[in-house]
Amino acid sequence: MVGVVANQRNGAAGQATEGQGARDRLLRVGRQLFAAYGYANTSIEDLCEHAKVPVHVFRQEFVSREVLLMAIYDEVAIHGLRAAENALMAEGMEDCSTQVRVRLLFEAYVKAVTEDPCAARVAFVEALGVSREVDNHLATWRAMWIDHLTGEAERAVRRGEAVPRDHKVTVTVLNHAVEELMAHHGRRPRQVDAEWLTDELTRLSLAMILSS
Repeated sequence: MVGVVANQRNGAAGQATEGQGARDRLLRVGRQLFAAYGYANTSIEDLCEHAKVPVHVFRQEFVSREVLLMAIYDEVAIHGLRAAENALMAEGMEDCSTQVRVRLLFEAYVKAVTEDPCAARVAFVEALGVSREVDNHLATWRAMWIDHLTGEAERAVRRGEAVPRDHKVTVTVLNHAVEELMAHHGRRPRQVDAEWLTDELTRLSLAMILSS
């Protein structure tokens, strides 16, 4: 009986490992093919062929190409968010000026989200305008970043570095500019490098948040 239970557990663990392996391969291939050929030009069959995964396994893991696309976007977005949060939680950051905090926030974010050029292109170029479902998914992330950056603007007001006003409106406009710059990088990563991107995002953010 113990042997039967052990075999059942080993079998379940093996299936779980196999499933995770298939998911990881599909994510990797999705990043590569969507970036190289475009989301619209990449079929489920293409993805499965390159990942060496049967179509029914793809359906089990992601249901549709859109779900895979959103999963890739989430990987990039979470990586960037965690990097930015870690930068702001570093020792001594609480006493830093807004200029320093914004610079380090974008420096960490840009480094994280541009590490993989394929993933960056998928997240910031290929995910745009795909469908209402994907647009709504991206809007959820956008709202979170607007809240996050509004908090930084309000902190600047409390420190006397910015004037009191409805900074959420300003940050909403700023967020659209950030998205445009990230898409610009996604299309031309060699021309728009991470250092330039960090400089522009920092300059633009400070100009908008700290302007009187």
